[in-house]
Amino acid sequence: MGRNVDYKDYYQVLGVTSNSSDEEIKRAYRKLARKYHPDVNPGDEQAAGRFKEINEAYQVLGDSSKRMHYDRFGADYRRYGSVEEAARRSQGVGFGGGQTFDFGGGGGFSDFFDQLFGKGMGGSRAAYQGGWQPHNADVESEIKTTLQEIFQGGTRILNLRVPSQDGQIRNRKLEIKIPRGVRGGAKIRLPREGSIRADGTKGDLYLKVSVLHDENFERRGDNLVTAVEVPLTEAVLGASIQLANIDRTAITLKIPPGTQSGAMLRLKGQGLYQLNSQQRGDLLVKVVIQIPTDLGIEERRLMFQFGKARGENPNDPGE
Repeated sequence: MGRNVDYKDYYQVLGVTSNSSDEEIKRAYRKLARKYHPDVNPGDEQAAGRFKEINEAYQVLGDSSKRMHYDRFGADYRRYGSVEEAARRSQGVGFGGGQTFDFGGGGGFSDFFDQLFGKGMGGSRAAYQGGWQPHNADVESEIKTTLQEIFQGGTRILNLRVPSQDGQIRNRKLEIKIPRGVRGGAKIRLPREGSIRADGTKGDLYLKVSVLHDENFERRGDNLVTAVEVPLTEAVLGASIQLANIDRTAITLKIPPGTQSGAMLRLKGQGLYQLNSQQRGDLLVKVVIQIPTDLGIEERRLMFQFGKARGENPNDPGE
């Protein structure tokens, strides 16, 4: 090693004994983690250092294989009175027999820990349960939103399963800001809501935006697309009609004379807001012409006369 390393009594750090059960060790860790967590003691360097020791101790004692190696190492230390000699006696520095433990990347543990398990084995893996991937302190989840929310922006309260101060995954209410105009697939970052690193700091929580299907509107970039049914006479002669926009406000659409079914009419500046901007996309309205199916006898005669006047050959409604 080239330098002396002090022995760390992980059992003493957690306030347990070498005969304590796994459950007793876990309870002790949770109690101490709640007390000394940096979020509970902001700006308290002493508490942060204590939390780091507690987390390191639990990384070892909370895992049966690492605890077994630590116990063997401790017995050699008491016999020879030297961390370096104990490391050499207990199959050399670090683990023997090619045994490997995944702690994730990064540093943060003590020199003693490096001496015990091998240089570079320290990391930021937190002792969490419940399916979270602890190799990176940043955590990703999903937030489902609607086109109405994207149009308006604002905040929403969500119940999410996030790491708590005692190292467990629990339900927590978080206030989420939905940026106006955000795109599907974008990620909303919540600082310090991720997993806990070995030094007590927390990673970030990223919420991937997923947009729910809307029955009336389709998004195309910052534009919105919708459809409107137009009576035959209004499509032929032209008209002004009212329709509801994404925010349910009424807007007027002018139907030019002779509008064909499937035509796309544009209402400028009536689409979604661009992200972080007051500019808006357009509303594109697809015209679907209604063909009447319930004409009375007089209406049928008028349609017949109209067709004959245009040189067409419709069926005579009087036959």
